[in-house]
Amino acid sequence: MIVYALDSNTVSYFLRKNEKVTKKVWNAVPEGNQIIIPNIVYYEVKRGLLSITAPRKTATFNQLCKSYSVGTIDKETAEIAATIYSKLRKKGRLIEDADLFIAAFCLQNGCTLVTNNGDHFKNVDGLQIDNWV
Repeated sequence: MIVYALDSNTVSYFLRKNEKVTKKVWNAVPEGNQIIIPNIVYYEVKRGLLSITAPRKTATFNQLCKSYSVGTIDKETAEIAATIYSKLRKKGRLIEDADLFIAAFCLQNGCTLVTNNGDHFKNVDGLQIDNWV
């Protein structure tokens, strides 16, 4: 079983009805896998939807969050994120704080990150990445 954590851009593709992403999202569980939405992704998507007043996409997003769990970050996640930050800083490869927490969430929970922005995460040691786009 693979536990997939959806990145914000993957959720955006889903909300825009990208056929390939939509199929992968709805087929993951019947194929024996699991999907989780990190709460930082929940925040990023929700703030975007609220800022553009998109009731249909908001309803679709709410249904997605009812169908799959929304994961939480905690002190351990913050510790992992801080370690990732330190390693990336030494390499001169810093990424956004939200991406640090998404990567940390995935490492903490043994998730494969589903993102179309693999370049943002490629320098995070041990992070499994998949691209459904």
